[in-house]
Amino acid sequence: MPKIKKVILPKDNRNHNLIVEWWYFNGHLYDNDNNHYSFMDCFFKVNISKIKIPFMTPYFDFMNNIFKNKKYIHFAHSVISDIKTKKSYKEVQYISLLSKDSFKKGLLYINYKNANLLDNTLNYEINEISPNNFNIKTKNINLNLESKKRALFEGGHGYVGKPESGSYYYSFTDLNILGKISIKGKEVEVRGKGWMDHQWADATYKGKKDKWTWFSFQMENGTEIMCVEYESEQLGKDTLIDMIDKDGKQTQYKNAEFFPLKNIWKSNKTKTEYPLSWNINIPKIGINIKTNALMKDQEIIFGEINYWEGPIKVVLDINGKKIKGVGYMELVGYPSDYNYLILESKEIKKNIKEKVKNVIRKF
Repeated sequence: MPKIKKVILPKDNRNHNLIVEWWYFNGHLYDNDNNHYSFMDCFFKVNISKIKIPFMTPYFDFMNNIFKNKKYIHFAHSVISDIKTKKSYKEVQYISLLSKDSFKKGLLYINYKNANLLDNTLNYEINEISPNNFNIKTKNINLNLESKKRALFEGGHGYVGKPESGSYYYSFTDLNILGKISIKGKEVEVRGKGWMDHQWADATYKGKKDKWTWFSFQMENGTEIMCVEYESEQLGKDTLIDMIDKDGKQTQYKNAEFFPLKNIWKSNKTKTEYPLSWNINIPKIGINIKTNALMKDQEIIFGEINYWEGPIKVVLDINGKKIKGVGYMELVGYPSDYNYLILESKEIKKNIKEKVKNVIRKF
């Protein structure tokens, strides 16, 4: 059985040589006219020999020969949402190429680009500019995120699940944000509050019926909450709640009740029905949480994988006292039209093969 190591920051902001790892940011933003936006940006690192992603195989096989048997592959997803216009701007990188100095600095540093090998420009970054403070850049995002509170260690110590199949997991739940976003090519100066998750695990996530409903909440009283309901064929259903108050005190709860409400959005593409409103009860402390999505079409499609990722508003009721807040929701593993996803995957695979052929001609 593997030994669970203590999470040490800022050292563990950097990468680890396990099967899967990701760095995830979300937040709510406001411009000078108080218009409301949100964003999500996530960068993934995966051991492709342990986790098979079919549509990536031809590209990775070629890259493996060029780059001397590197076992990891990287990809990135991001979305900007304009709450006023109800429009979202998504970007999915199926393969991300890294600069030579990525992961080689004293603090976290990732410099990457979309996999067009004919273009040498590297203009995406996750850069830890000082311990636990970050700058993130994509095509539509350039944000500085300053941590105002110590990290929340999920599970109480930064590891969730069983020792043989769990995940290291911590969050910076109170990130002060200043920077710019781009909406249809127009730069907008913004300020706001963000959230960062970092997870890494020796897990393959092979279960076809793995499903999770995840939330991050940022309440007006200075409390932040992570709550998740996870279902798998191997482990059944499990829930976890982690809280951090305005002074940094942390508490964990294992028993919660998740109830989807009648607000359902159905994807025209995958036919997936995503519940956009939820009622969450934490009986032990008498808390009821009601959430409602601020956007509808926040579905992200990644080959044979689809999920919903978007901003929400929150009302927390504790003993009759109501506290408002905002947050983010992630819905993964909800039933979909798998035939559509297979077709999507085949089209991506075809495009990847064409890119590989073009690159081979250059060598």
